[in-house]
Amino acid sequence: MQIFTVSEFITVLNDIMRRSISPHEVGILGEVAEYKVSQDKWIWFKLKDDQGVIDCFATVWQMRTPLENGMKINAYGFPKVHPKSGKFAINVERVELIGEGALRRAFELLKKKLETEGLFALERKRMLPQFPEHIALIASRESAAYTDFIRIVNNRWSGLTIHLYHVAVQGASAIKEIVSAFAECQMSDVRCQVLVLIRGGGSIEDLQAFNSEEVARAIFASKIPVVVGVGHERDETIADYVADRRASTPSNAAEMLVPDRREIGYAISVMSERLRDRMDYALESNKDRLADMTSALARFTGRKIEYVREAARRIAERFAQISVRTHDRVTGAIRILENLNPEKLLARGYSVVFKNGHVVRSVKTLARGDVVSIRLGQGTFDGDIREIKT
Repeated sequence: MQIFTVSEFITVLNDIMRRSISPHEVGILGEVAEYKVSQDKWIWFKLKDDQGVIDCFATVWQMRTPLENGMKINAYGFPKVHPKSGKFAINVERVELIGEGALRRAFELLKKKLETEGLFALERKRMLPQFPEHIALIASRESAAYTDFIRIVNNRWSGLTIHLYHVAVQGASAIKEIVSAFAECQMSDVRCQVLVLIRGGGSIEDLQAFNSEEVARAIFASKIPVVVGVGHERDETIADYVADRRASTPSNAAEMLVPDRREIGYAISVMSERLRDRMDYALESNKDRLADMTSALARFTGRKIEYVREAARRIAERFAQISVRTHDRVTGAIRILENLNPEKLLARGYSVVFKNGHVVRSVKTLARGDVVSIRLGQGTFDGDIREIKT
């Protein structure tokens, strides 16, 4: 018979459990009971079912999912006998909420916590740039949300660059990948003016990553203004509340970020007309004032009124010439802008090919299987690269 010290025996037990149960983490399904937080650091609770109960331990900074009694969860961690207490417990590293009821209750608990901390405060929301040149996009490149976003941005505007950070938008790795993408974007040499986080619709289970504390704090810490467009218009996530702007859908996020070139063209035309009208009015007003002043001067000096009127006429003609030249310059600038409009080229049968938001200028940037967007004079369509010819 082998004799162990207490600490030796506990070590042997923990080694046996680690080897025989799982060298990695173990998952346990159960209902949360007797949940409590000690000293704002340590979390203790029990997991139970109809026939058994087991103690669980976690730290506040390691487990961010809010829990309360009655929630059904999967707890992932390592079984261990704690040497100082001799107590057997599961050291929990992460949990997965089970059932819509638990997910919605966790949503409300986290929302209340972050709102109290000021993460939703309106005064911290930042303005979006009117004409961004570089956009950071966190999305899944295989998603319809990504395809719709790129298509709408290209249809509405051109000349900007979209930097894609490809991530999983649901599943076990989604939270970690999204948080890492935020960090990578902040450290990038390319200074983007706005950051966009998008995914399509889904159930509350599918949207768990966007209701996580980790993603919420990544949005809050971003140095770049953040737009979140998740799900459909009725969907609501914690990420929406923290973002500087919330878009109802991924497509709405694209519309929110870039203006429609047709609307900008109309605005320029209206502003040009107003400028011409104001110049004409100013010249006419100054001509009348100058005539009055010269008449008064003529009376004061005793000079012949005909001489003064001739001087006034010449000055008025000079103002008129300036007005005509200014009008011609504005009209010429508008004509140049219209000739440079790429839509005229497209209307003649030409097309532009985009890949990941960039104009394709050489087949060397393409590979078989790539998805591209082709813009015509009337509309846009997507296609797959099947063959490349040099």
